[in-house]
Amino acid sequence: MGGKGSKKGVPKELTPKQIAMLKATTQYNEKEIREWHANFLRESPTGKLNKKQFVEAYKKFYSGGKADSYCQLAFSMFDANHDGVIDFNEYLLAVAATSQGDLDDRLEVAFDICDTSDDGQIDRKELAVMISAAYDLRGETDRKGDNDPKKRAAEIISRIDVGGDKKLNKYEFIAGCKNDPVLRRLLAPNT
Repeated sequence: MGGKGSKKGVPKELTPKQIAMLKATTQYNEKEIREWHANFLRESPTGKLNKKQFVEAYKKFYSGGKADSYCQLAFSMFDANHDGVIDFNEYLLAVAATSQGDLDDRLEVAFDICDTSDDGQIDRKELAVMISAAYDLRGETDRKGDNDPKKRAAEIISRIDVGGDKKLNKYEFIAGCKNDPVLRRLLAPNT
């Protein structure tokens, strides 16, 4: 966001415009946004998180599991300008998107994270990767039988694939997740 050659470095204060935008796009109030910003700058005095730093910061939300796999997927989606780093705005929007909002909004984010090919569809392999990452995040270690990510992905797609193309579009994914409590709990916890 401009000022790359600036000698002043990273702004230590949020502008009123940034605060207004973040209040409008998250459910955080100004005090919470300022607290998030202060914590962000403690984690990354440069004002940018690379993928490794993002994973480390995000792990704090999931002390019971391993966040690495999920964060690898999430980082790619939330690095909105694809510059290999996440600034504070991108970071707070990522946190808000995965922890706030109604079920449909959170499932849309889960779909976008899962759709690593960016083709608007999720295939069995993409869903299995997401299920495995969600297991890691939650600290789930049982991956045998019905909990096998590949088997679970195949079963889910066969059950909710309305179009019959062995892939899920966003509509099928959201509708299917809403009707599958296990999948909903995995991909949109705390809803």
